[in-house]
Amino acid sequence: MFRGTIGIYSDVMNMSDIASRAGVSHATVSRVVNGSPLVREQTAKRIRKILEEVNFVPNTVAKALKYGLSKTYGLIIPDIKNPFFSEFLAELEEVLAEIDHEILLTSMQSRETLARSVRRMLTRSVDGAVFMASEFDTQDIEPLFLHKVPLVTIDRRMVREGLSDVSIDYEKGYLEAVCHLKQLGHKRLGYIGGIEGLRTSKVRLDAFRAAVEQMGLRFYPNMVRSSDFKIPGGEQAAISLMSQKVCPTAIMTISDLTAFGAIRGLNNLGMHVPTDVSLVGQDDVLLSEVFQPPLTTVRIPRRHMAEVCVRALNYTKEDVERVGAYFTVPAELKVRKSTAPPQKHK
Repeated sequence: MFRGTIGIYSDVMNMSDIASRAGVSHATVSRVVNGSPLVREQTAKRIRKILEEVNFVPNTVAKALKYGLSKTYGLIIPDIKNPFFSEFLAELEEVLAEIDHEILLTSMQSRETLARSVRRMLTRSVDGAVFMASEFDTQDIEPLFLHKVPLVTIDRRMVREGLSDVSIDYEKGYLEAVCHLKQLGHKRLGYIGGIEGLRTSKVRLDAFRAAVEQMGLRFYPNMVRSSDFKIPGGEQAAISLMSQKVCPTAIMTISDLTAFGAIRGLNNLGMHVPTDVSLVGQDDVLLSEVFQPPLTTVRIPRRHMAEVCVRALNYTKEDVERVGAYFTVPAELKVRKSTAPPQKHK
């Protein structure tokens, strides 16, 4: 067993040393560390003073192994530099604090980093884990399944024993965005998506195409570009889109960072948002409201998403042997100043 390799005695030895210094039993020190009222205040005060002097930190791993509960959830994100993930982290941390839980944060840029993240979570005996990266080989997280760790994925749209999924309702959000652009008078809509071949990129492109067709507009394959979810990718994609003979009058993007990059690319072409081109982002990161112009975007509510993730974890924890459930987070359009009616000559 993996858990057998953990050094669970470091906490005990430290507490024994403290017990010797205080002239009490190990059990008495343990009671003080755990906040038990069964120790006389004078004795507890003396022990707490020693604990402070030696900067004693309880070994949460040993406690988890003994009692089967670490009160820690793992969170794996693909890119901490992306403000959407850091803002979600803040919301999840707050939600977990309300139920006296903590977060073990890790990131995943490759299979190697994912393997290290899995080992860290097993070492810390997490009570469950949330995977925000939708693209990974299930084999890479098999150790978590073997150790019965409840899992939740974001937007992977697949479940299995011990794993639930929380998906974003892009279909609703994209439909609202396309409806908004049509009402403004736009007929030629462009789209800057994510990395080709990724499941999440296809899901969102499909949602965009369905929304366009549902609103009675024509879908233009030549007005679709891929990007990397980041500012440089959005910049290059926007320049490519607007270098065509026939260009879109409005562009939807797969993320706010992509939209920021698109604005930079349009500015490099001497074009302005929304005078020359309307632009819609996705996520509604904090910068969207203060960016110039303030960005119209498909908002994903981070607080609600965090609450749904905890609900999904609790569902999976009830019985890790059963197939997990699907949960959904709504997306909604937030209209600001990056969209306007198209110029008549276009």
